[in-house]
Amino acid sequence: MVTIKGFYFEFVRIMFTFTMIDLSSNTFQGDIPDFIGSLSSLRELNLSHNNIIGHIPSSLGNLMVLESLHLSSNKLSGRIPRELTSLTFLEVLNLSKNHLTGVIPRGNQFDTFANNSYSGNIGLCGFPLSKKCVVDEASQPPKEEEVESDIGFDWKVILMGYGCGLVVGLSMGCLIFLTRKPKWFVRMIEGDRHKKVRRSTRSTRKQGARRS
Repeated sequence: MVTIKGFYFEFVRIMFTFTMIDLSSNTFQGDIPDFIGSLSSLRELNLSHNNIIGHIPSSLGNLMVLESLHLSSNKLSGRIPRELTSLTFLEVLNLSKNHLTGVIPRGNQFDTFANNSYSGNIGLCGFPLSKKCVVDEASQPPKEEEVESDIGFDWKVILMGYGCGLVVGLSMGCLIFLTRKPKWFVRMIEGDRHKKVRRSTRSTRKQGARRS
């Protein structure tokens, strides 16, 4: 008798084309060994109803033909590895009644599993559970849209500054030519020129006196 995807089947003989591990309902303890991830032909893994502790190894994401994964009723902790979302043949997932925490991964088959796949893990949050995840926005990097909007705002300020300066400069130039050299502007320019001429004359006289 073999339990496959929640159903009981009786096999008269061992089928060599069918590969599975069913060690459920024992008193096994310890961690799930990483080497299980190297069993590339494994189609079902059932370790439910034991006393297994530790984390779910990310190496299980290498079981590319895995169709059923039962790890319920253990003492597993930590997060659900995101690598498991690469199991595109996974039809049945049962991680219920553990001590798992964190956000439930999204993508591929993980978007099809129901709530009962994760029930009994009070630390889990996110789809498909009704419990939403609380994310610290301060620790999150700014979104690309926000960065682009900030850059766009800075460029707008710079362009506005250049535009205002150009308008003021053109207005002053037009005013000067239309009023035919305003007296205050001419005095300012000629005053600067006279000062420069006086300074150069004084310096020339001083140099001549020193040579004599």
